[in-house]
Amino acid sequence: MKKETIYNVFARFPELETERLYLRALRVSDAPDMHDYAKRPETTRYLLWNPHPNLDYTRRYLEYLMGRYRLGQFYDWALINKEDGKMIGTCGFVKFDLPHNCAEIGYVLNPDYHGQGLMPEAAKRILQFGFSVLGLHRIEARYMAANTPSRHVMEKLGMTFEGIQRGRMLVKGLYRDIGTCAILASEFRAE
Repeated sequence: MKKETIYNVFARFPELETERLYLRALRVSDAPDMHDYAKRPETTRYLLWNPHPNLDYTRRYLEYLMGRYRLGQFYDWALINKEDGKMIGTCGFVKFDLPHNCAEIGYVLNPDYHGQGLMPEAAKRILQFGFSVLGLHRIEARYMAANTPSRHVMEKLGMTFEGIQRGRMLVKGLYRDIGTCAILASEFRAE
């Protein structure tokens, strides 16, 4: 895959849909909904970033992301709950390994919506997009080893657990063990 392919596909950010969700580019107007979950320590416990201290911080962060979208350097979808119209999280591609047609996905969900199967629903749609539109061969996801709910999402997607890298990342002052799960295009199509 070529960088130009990624840029061309995301030049006009694709809108996707599932049974219960709309997936679209983030907007600065999403700040109140994002701040609602991004301010919570339980949301960021297993993430690389700290809770957002205030709404203005979240707004500035979204403004920064608008610039990354324009440069073709950001590939996260906002998850909009069809039932209440609220932006309840994000899911998308964290990075691409272009020479090998591989990508990594990441996600975060407002804790108020946990346990409803919304993240597997959103992530499955993004896997489908990655394999069918981008022509990816492999999509992986990583998680801090203590975050078993995230691993369960990966397993619901049909991803295979590939192992734990001990002390792989220094996160918030502690070395964390990082697990990896992945799925190949051929496995996704076989489901």
